[in-house]
Amino acid sequence: MLSTVARRSLNLRAPCRTSRHFFASVSSSSPNPSTVGPFQVFDRNAKRIQKNASVTKDNGETSRVVDYVRDEVADRMIERLMDIKRKFNTILDLGSGPGHFSKMLDTTNTEKVVMFDSSEKLLYRDPDSDFGVEVERIHADEENLLQIVPRNSQEAIVSCLSLHWVNDLPGVLIQMREALKPDGLFLGALFGGDTLFELRSALQIAEAEREGGISPHVSPMTDSRDMSNLLGRAGFTLLTVDVDEVKVNYPSMWELMDDLRDMGESNAVIGRRHILHRDTLAAASAIYKELHGNEDGTVPATFQVIFVIGWKPAPNQPKALERGTGQTNLKKVL
Repeated sequence: MLSTVARRSLNLRAPCRTSRHFFASVSSSSPNPSTVGPFQVFDRNAKRIQKNASVTKDNGETSRVVDYVRDEVADRMIERLMDIKRKFNTILDLGSGPGHFSKMLDTTNTEKVVMFDSSEKLLYRDPDSDFGVEVERIHADEENLLQIVPRNSQEAIVSCLSLHWVNDLPGVLIQMREALKPDGLFLGALFGGDTLFELRSALQIAEAEREGGISPHVSPMTDSRDMSNLLGRAGFTLLTVDVDEVKVNYPSMWELMDDLRDMGESNAVIGRRHILHRDTLAAASAIYKELHGNEDGTVPATFQVIFVIGWKPAPNQPKALERGTGQTNLKKVL
């Protein structure tokens, strides 16, 4: 069964930052580009370097300042978990980062959380004392889940804002379904295709005007309309997909770009441009404010978040009735 819940949004204001560096986000490329497969979209090594770099700055304090988007999304995920009247012995947090979701768990949800992330520095950023349940950490690439986690071993797998950097999303969904026990839960949140549409449009217009063409500066993301199909093809059942929006107001485009870098969310698309000319960026900032600016002079950034719930099939799960077996006339109900 697919349930689609209406959108809702929340406006946040980015925390004040004491200093700013006005330049485009620059990603480190893979040391061995020849190993990149033909179907890969993202440079996973560059993404790991970006995540590690976000933690090493100021001993992790800068990274903590920009936790606000992930913390908000994790809080909304916890609401969805609380609607599921089941306690899990262990929950696997895939792409956990420092534990935005895991920190919100308590013993009413689970006894133990296993955090799994490709960035070792981000994974170990915060101490165990910040968590309300027992913590285990696994440093490994989320794309290779079944190389680490046995099949049919997990009661629940969650993922809070990491799947948008996965090259083979259908393949990772299949791996998660395989890792779950029968009737196991998958609860996830990932950025949708409308995320940062304001930044994308401003950069595209400025680059086309100043340089005569455009290149990708915001990574491609999954469309919310496709997620139910992907989950169904991966073998999940009892599906729920809904969309929320988190809007954050920034003083200008420059602060947004700084925060994205400190979140470890800089561009990691294979074949990306590493440098944008300063006059192009200045033009993009002006276009951003002109097209999308708020009355108070700030600019909004929209983060579209797709929340998904799926279950691994099991014989004892509820099943939809056969077509035509209903006993109530819909006309009478309406």
